[in-house]
Amino acid sequence: MNLTSILCSILLAAAIAWGVKLLNWVWLRPKKLEKLLRQQGLNGNSYRLLLGDMKDLISVTKQEQFKPIQLSDHLPPHILPYFHQSMSNHGENCFVWFGPSPRLMISDPQLMREILARPDVFQKPRPDPIGNTIAGGLLFLEGRKWAKHRKIINPAFHTDKLKSMVPVIGLSCSDMIGKWEALVGSNDSPVEVDVWPFIEDFSGDVISRAAFGSSHEQGRRIFELQKELVKLALELMRFMFIPGWRFVPTKANRRTKAISEEIRSLLKGIIEQREKAMEREEAVDGDLLGTLMESNKEEGHGMSIDDVIEECKLFYFAGSETTSLVLVWTMVMLSKHQEWQARAREEALQVFGERHPSYDGLNRLKIVTMILNEVLRMYPSVPVIARALVETVKLGDMTMPAGVEFMLLIGAMHHDPKIWGDDVSEFKPERFESGVKGQSMFIPFSSGPRVCIGQNFGMIEAKIAVAMMLQRFSFELSPSYLHTPFLIITLQPQHGAPLLLRKLK
Repeated sequence: MNLTSILCSILLAAAIAWGVKLLNWVWLRPKKLEKLLRQQGLNGNSYRLLLGDMKDLISVTKQEQFKPIQLSDHLPPHILPYFHQSMSNHGENCFVWFGPSPRLMISDPQLMREILARPDVFQKPRPDPIGNTIAGGLLFLEGRKWAKHRKIINPAFHTDKLKSMVPVIGLSCSDMIGKWEALVGSNDSPVEVDVWPFIEDFSGDVISRAAFGSSHEQGRRIFELQKELVKLALELMRFMFIPGWRFVPTKANRRTKAISEEIRSLLKGIIEQREKAMEREEAVDGDLLGTLMESNKEEGHGMSIDDVIEECKLFYFAGSETTSLVLVWTMVMLSKHQEWQARAREEALQVFGERHPSYDGLNRLKIVTMILNEVLRMYPSVPVIARALVETVKLGDMTMPAGVEFMLLIGAMHHDPKIWGDDVSEFKPERFESGVKGQSMFIPFSSGPRVCIGQNFGMIEAKIAVAMMLQRFSFELSPSYLHTPFLIITLQPQHGAPLLLRKLK
């Protein structure tokens, strides 16, 4: 046998092996998983080659995205349209196809708690090029590396660090309120202001100042780029399950790559500035970036610069996005429910008067805390969490094989009348009069070992902002307000939040 024949044989064998692997991935494995799921009484659409249900999911999502609804409407059909439709057609514990992977819908609190309690077995689905581009870091790490990063980051959110951030948050909020006062001027009648972009700027400013010690101007471009990536998410999701698709030079892929490179360049610049400041012993002590950078001094125990960049991406996005969303939905709900606005204002004035909020006083804001919890129940910033099995496990009374993925429908669980009562769609902060009603039923920040590391920081920021807004303004819904909460990675107001602001005397 000559060399050419040998090479041809090798290439043929490699092609056959690749073909068998491809056939298993796109057809044999999905059909085997579908059979196993149906044997356990679970239902869903039959598997369709490669894309599964993604074409229908994207279509239904786009149809529903900008439709306005009433504030009293049941939210899951609007914010989770395809998942709600699937559960209506196939039952509560049904599955949908994300490409060649079946994802089981989970809205039962007990099953959700089981899954979130075991991150070693129920891990983040791979690949997730969209999520990794927008965020990164802790959100997508697993195992030892996740534990290492969590340990390094934890000190940045200790109580003493949170206390030191209160004046910084107050400063950022004062800047936002000052802009509103300039718009309202000396008018006795209310003035319409779309508060959403101002709230986004405020939360971004807080992250830049408190977590990274940089001015908001340095971070503004990063926020703009991340928001653009969120808008690209639906387009990217359509093809994300086709191997190698993200390398095809489509318009969306080219823009995604350019944005990713620019974000990385901006963050690298901020990090290099901090390195030089540390060399001159001018660094701000105790902020998140300082904590990450200090870890590099411990040989073998710290983060690489790439790791630091990924964690910065996550905290720029998650740290600003989640707080801005709870604040905008709080303003919308208090605009609709004036009696709760009045009660919250009375409490804020009783605790702080006209002074800036203090850390100790925040714990006395019982009504404000009830309101924020009810908003987080109705409008969780991340209504869906995805997980994937890495080995066969028992889940409830089901045996789940490796390869099955899960959609944890927090938004559906938070709106389940069997849990919260027939008034589940009503804004009733008194639900939380005695505190949080069970971790298994109320998990706006996830739960288990991977519970959001910044939840206390986010709640402190939200309480300060709500108190300061109420000290200066009353607000109501503008006639032009359209209620369009919708899920594109996070639960956003698609048409903004135009409110009528009136400056208090």
